[in-house]
Amino acid sequence: MPLLVCATPIGNLQDVTLRVLDALQEADLVVCEDTRRTRALLERHGIKARVRSLDRHAEARRIPQLLPLLETGETLVLVSDAGLPGVNDPGARLIDAAIAAGVSVSVLPGPTAAAAALVVSGLAAERFLVVGFVPRTEHGRRGLWNELRGLAWPVVAFESARRLPATLASLAATEPDRPVAVCRELTKLHEEVVRGRAAEVADTFAEPPRGEVTIVIGAAPAGAEADAIEPAVLSALAALVELGVPRRRAADLIGGLVDQPANRLYRASL
Repeated sequence: MPLLVCATPIGNLQDVTLRVLDALQEADLVVCEDTRRTRALLERHGIKARVRSLDRHAEARRIPQLLPLLETGETLVLVSDAGLPGVNDPGARLIDAAIAAGVSVSVLPGPTAAAAALVVSGLAAERFLVVGFVPRTEHGRRGLWNELRGLAWPVVAFESARRLPATLASLAATEPDRPVAVCRELTKLHEEVVRGRAAEVADTFAEPPRGEVTIVIGAAPAGAEADAIEPAVLSALAALVELGVPRRRAADLIGGLVDQPANRLYRASL
């Protein structure tokens, strides 16, 4: 039988698919990020199931215990606290191990914070980027903002409520006019979406709020990336390309010299 990777509600426990409920009901074992969170979901829907934790710290040592169950024909359902396992949540290692062992792996889709936040933000586009959790240090945050400067599509990021004020202040100091939406407690009773310029939203969240937070950063204005890079840097890159150096290799070389992300230089040179 397969490993079933199931999406679970990101807030409201009613937001679960019928297929996932059937899978939880019929599973030989439910493998979850936190047994307390998963038991709350099971109890809400009247399901009795065996559960075993698979958090980030236990993932490596639990896989050798779980693989034999799959190989002998048991059905395992993999869930995280919210959303889809393996995407900024535990589970990717077990999925990889199951595939390597020739075990069938199926995904039962459902709620996802990234897509929900993107749509409700009003900043959605045909293409978007999910960068996971924002770096914890100011140096890491500034590196992320530099990488995203000039990006022509919106970006979705996750952040803890406690660190949200520092993250928004950092973004506002770099790009005060960049459009931003902070989506808090999505699908829950106290759901809140605050939209505006980075500087305005940073002022709104000068103190940490409560709950789960997803941030959507809007696309940069056209030409912002090229404007942010010194002309001499772009000229040097263009000179290497004219000499026959592949554009991406030229961006790597120049980026290393001027401490700029190579991908950013490559996009600006096109």
